[in-house]
Amino acid sequence: MTDDFFPDSAPGRPIWLITLADLALLLVGFFVLVQATQAVDRKSLANGLRAGFGAAAMPPDSPAAAPMPVGASAVSGFAKGASELPAPPEALIAWARDALRDPRVTLTITGSVDGTQADVDPATGSGALLAADRARAVAVALARSGNVPGGRLTITSGVNPVHAGHRDVVITIAFSGARQ
Repeated sequence: MTDDFFPDSAPGRPIWLITLADLALLLVGFFVLVQATQAVDRKSLANGLRAGFGAAAMPPDSPAAAPMPVGASAVSGFAKGASELPAPPEALIAWARDALRDPRVTLTITGSVDGTQADVDPATGSGALLAADRARAVAVALARSGNVPGGRLTITSGVNPVHAGHRDVVITIAFSGARQ
């Protein structure tokens, strides 16, 4: 009766050979794990990958890539030529406080102008300076609240391609990963 449930195995490789192959795979896997957890110069690794695909290497003084944005909020309705916040920032502060609960997250604050001749800094006539002033006004409001650490804010400026023609500041949540 046991022969019906456990038929004779077909002739094949000896069991010791299969066990040796399993052991070899485990050993290779262990060495891959050890190698993967060692400190690696990320720029050298990236340049090696680029070279493998025939791309040019990154210059040694190039900045690190920006973190990947995973969420956004905005402050809209700035007056033309002004950087004062159009409304109290309580809702934005609550949103930012909630977003920054994870210590691996940073906020990027990007100010923008609508691109018209009227939406420039009144003292210098510069749209870029006005965009930076708008971003700085939002960053100051977040930092003054005491709930948002200033060291986790990055200020940028420029034309916002998502809201072209609008006078706003866009705040993006970025996952910057665990510090190693």
